[in-house]
Amino acid sequence: MVRTRVASTNIRSIGYYGTTLEVEFLSGGVYQYFNVPEVHYLNMIHFPHPGTYLARHVKGAYPYRRIA
Repeated sequence: MVRTRVASTNIRSIGYYGTTLEVEFLSGGVYQYFNVPEVHYLNMIHFPHPGTYLARHVKGAYPYRRIA
């Protein structure tokens, strides 16, 4: 999946394909979140603090798995 780099203190890049949101953290972990509406991806790449957006709107609301 192609990811877009973001300015964040904990997220390196964010990708989206179909309904899957992929988040690469600065620590090296990569997570995929499933059945996520595209609006969350668009909001995250434009939000001043993508990690805060992820915590408020995605984590705990959508199933996920760690892939790396």
